[in-house]
Amino acid sequence: MTPHSGQTPDSLCTRLLKGEITVDLTWLENDTTGVSSAVFIKASAASVWETISDYNNLSKTLPKVVSSRVIQRHDNDVTIEQTGRTGILIFERTVSFVLRAREEKPASIEFHQIEGDFSTYEGHWIIEPLEQYDGCVLHYQATIKPAFFAPAILVSFVQRQDLPGVMGAHKHQAETLEQSRKQRS
Repeated sequence: MTPHSGQTPDSLCTRLLKGEITVDLTWLENDTTGVSSAVFIKASAASVWETISDYNNLSKTLPKVVSSRVIQRHDNDVTIEQTGRTGILIFERTVSFVLRAREEKPASIEFHQIEGDFSTYEGHWIIEPLEQYDGCVLHYQATIKPAFFAPAILVSFVQRQDLPGVMGAHKHQAETLEQSRKQRS
């Protein structure tokens, strides 16, 4: 997958401004799945940042996140332990992993798994301000390969099914936070 350039093309921007949450999948070598998603959030970059970097509360705001906690922080480097549910129907399972994240506040978070249930899990979040629309586009991009048996087609299906819920939850949380900030000022 090519890294996101930080500027949303006009055609994608039009779709996002209409409320669409995009999910694009790519099958990569060695049964690895590439995934990217984007959503327009009518909130400041600060509110979006606070939402996606509130690691200790992600289990309260995101679907399928069972637990999430910071186990170490040193400046912009954060180590996060997470447990979640993934899969569909009889193929659903609990996964646990530890991520190392590098924060570039308030623009991006790069992450990669340092231990856990994936052979490969790495990616980034990018917050792209769209000041002319009083909001931001939140981009997510990752490469994923479970360490357990899960064909790439199943991983792709699960990502296509789950990512709109995750992105929508971040949108809801950031917009709620933004409204709360505006009411206080």
